[in-house]
Amino acid sequence: MGHTPYGYFIQNGKAVIDEMMKAVQVRDLYQAYLSGLSLRDASKKAGINRYHATIAKMLTNKKYLGDEYYPPIIDKYTFEQAQAERLRRAQMLGRIRKPKMKEDVSQSLNFTVPTPKQLYDDPFKQAEYAYSLIESEVTIDGD
Repeated sequence: MGHTPYGYFIQNGKAVIDEMMKAVQVRDLYQAYLSGLSLRDASKKAGINRYHATIAKMLTNKKYLGDEYYPPIIDKYTFEQAQAERLRRAQMLGRIRKPKMKEDVSQSLNFTVPTPKQLYDDPFKQAEYAYSLIESEVTIDGD
């Protein structure tokens, strides 16, 4: 199965919400983040001592919405608000980069190879001579 998300524990083969403490902390994390606190400050306020990247992953973990194995800790509205807030902050800080559109440049290659006038016994020398006879022309879109 993998790692059990913060806020759950496994009991008799099923994921159970840890309502005594951790699930409350997860809800507090979302609320603190949505109130405007940074990831670090929101995690401190919620009492969750984890790395910054772990807290960021907690805010994007869809398992908190519930699925066939995990019961829901966060409602869909709160989760979507947190995603929108993360996007808003990333845009505000210039952390979202739009990929540059690649120009569709097509090239056509025309070449001619005249009949060799010399023949060599050494195949490498013959190949070198044959390649030296190639006359090529590259055209790029409209040139």
